[in-house]
Amino acid sequence: MLSDLSFHLAERGWRVEVVTSRQRYDDSSAKLPRFETVRGVVVRRVWSTRFGRGFLPGRAVDYATFYASAFFALVGRATRDSTIIALTDPPLISVVAAIAAMLRRATLVNWTQDVFPEVAEALGMRALRVLRSVRDWSLHRAKVNVALGDSMAARLPHAVVIHNWADASLHPVEIPHAPFVVGYSGNLGRAHDVRTMLEAIRALRDDVEIEFLVTGGGAQFESLRQEQLPNVRFAGYAPREQLSESLSSADAHLVTLLPSLEGLIVPSKFYGILAVARPVLYIGARDGELARIIQAHDCGFVIEPGDGEELARRIRELAGDRNQARTIGLRGRRLYEERFAPDIAFTSWERVLT
Repeated sequence: MLSDLSFHLAERGWRVEVVTSRQRYDDSSAKLPRFETVRGVVVRRVWSTRFGRGFLPGRAVDYATFYASAFFALVGRATRDSTIIALTDPPLISVVAAIAAMLRRATLVNWTQDVFPEVAEALGMRALRVLRSVRDWSLHRAKVNVALGDSMAARLPHAVVIHNWADASLHPVEIPHAPFVVGYSGNLGRAHDVRTMLEAIRALRDDVEIEFLVTGGGAQFESLRQEQLPNVRFAGYAPREQLSESLSSADAHLVTLLPSLEGLIVPSKFYGILAVARPVLYIGARDGELARIIQAHDCGFVIEPGDGEELARRIRELAGDRNQARTIGLRGRRLYEERFAPDIAFTSWERVLT
């Protein structure tokens, strides 16, 4: 998302610099250059420790050292004519950006991909509640807080809604295959309802006409693989240039979100599914952000968490009528073009920044 927006702004004549780390998300030992210009965007990669994401105390040290390096980079580069856009990974980077913006009299915009520490609290880490007050200060310091949906915007001051998007090159690809394939693509983490998925997979394990394809990674990816179910295939993250084919290799896609996280997270995989014209099987609160969109535009089905039987029934329904599945998918593609295509979001961002 950040790359897409940065490249678009640079092409439109904005001067864009990105302050980030020298690590990759999945490789803490990566040797990335300190400075680089990519498609007109200046990338400044600051120092941090390199313990990686697998060791929680080490990750906290990585975050702390990145906060310090990013702060000095922002203070050294920002002016009163600058706009600083702070994302939400690592958590509370908005606080660092707010202090830098205050010192340099720059404008602050927060791009809220998730609402922390509420996400952590919903997942059982209650001790982090004390961080809310400092987070709230950074939100009130911002000129605008960009939210991913209406439910998230209701939690934030100075909020505007700009939905995430999918790669502009994403398109449906016809890939002939015999069984009806139900896909799950992307991160399968603690925020996602694996239990309902697993109930449906077990209920359909003897149906040779239906199989599941789980592509990606995450905290619950390996636990699902260890179930060794005969009707499930696994694959690693697909390269971006192969994403159309990867997403199109499934006939319908699962999206899940624990109800306790509604308004705190909006699963971005939803937009890619619409872009490749596939039905959405959403496991989550029926009154949630994505559930309302799916029901209003009839681009999939909403399943209550814990109702694996209903999920299995909907999968059988689509597998038994592929024309219906295609029709539903095309409605999703039309919705994507009308509301969620990248150019729509970019126009909204330029309106915010001007």
